[in-house]
Amino acid sequence: MPLGLGRRKKAPPLVENEEAEPGRGGLGVGEPGPLGGGGAGAPQMGLPPPPPALRPRLVFHTQLAHGSPTGRIEGFTNVKELYGKIAEAFRLPAAEVMFCTLNTHKVDMDKLLGGQIGLEDFIFAHVKGQRKEVEVFKSEEALGLTITDNGAGYAFIKRIKEGSVIDHIQLISVGDMIEAINGQSLLGCRHYEVARLLKELPRGRTFTLKLTEPRKAFDMISVRSGGGRPGSGPQLGTGRGTLRLRSRGPATVEDLPSAFEEKAIEKVDDLLESYMGIRDTELAATMVELGKDKRNPDELAEALDERLGDFAFPDEFVFDVWGAIGDAKVGRY
Repeated sequence: MPLGLGRRKKAPPLVENEEAEPGRGGLGVGEPGPLGGGGAGAPQMGLPPPPPALRPRLVFHTQLAHGSPTGRIEGFTNVKELYGKIAEAFRLPAAEVMFCTLNTHKVDMDKLLGGQIGLEDFIFAHVKGQRKEVEVFKSEEALGLTITDNGAGYAFIKRIKEGSVIDHIQLISVGDMIEAINGQSLLGCRHYEVARLLKELPRGRTFTLKLTEPRKAFDMISVRSGGGRPGSGPQLGTGRGTLRLRSRGPATVEDLPSAFEEKAIEKVDDLLESYMGIRDTELAATMVELGKDKRNPDELAEALDERLGDFAFPDEFVFDVWGAIGDAKVGRY
């Protein structure tokens, strides 16, 4: 069926981004969360978890971002299991882990752990810190927030646009987890659901955000970041290869993405932010994987409907994704 002429959105179970995919968030397919998204801890669809013997026996080193001894973790195949292993290493409840960064203890959204970990990467786990409640007056349609998620039920702020409504509120920072909006819990919701809810809030009204910030090390206190700069590109590891965490089937060790794939992922991730107010390198990577061998936009649209139908991508977005992948193929960066 030609693109844009009566495309019917299929309704498969919500497919989480191939992480993180969250930051890029969502490796499990679960029961609906508060807004219909995949909830943390829900039963998985598709293939059963791989037996331990089939899981890559790779050892990674980790620390808590605010400071801790070094721990060793292994035997995980998705983000939720990774958080569980980190929690075991430091004797913490798994729900305390908000997100992880690679090779830096800072809240650096360009180093956010998604669905790929370089084989030589060092993992820093950011845990829950201070909780806060903030009232925001929505004076403009756009709040200036970019949202991502951690792949295990937490959505958080990845970027704050300079000069925006949120940028003028010093209590709100990059890395803050969005627990609730106007008392409605968002735990278990995906990034795009949170972004959509924020967009639908009426202009000219005040709303309340309940946030949890990551616990800070001493050298990060009073530092407020606007997030990664646009176009900085996904950081997929510094080792010889990457461990790819998947929602279905075992994790696999893969080569680093090609130059074409890296540029295409970056361009699609920019489109996700422009159209939907989210950044998610692993979702972008999944879309590039689906689209790189398609012959026309209609085939891409069908593949996206089949695999990622719950996102309900608009036709103009699909056209732009097709163009971005094509540009990257021929080196038009």
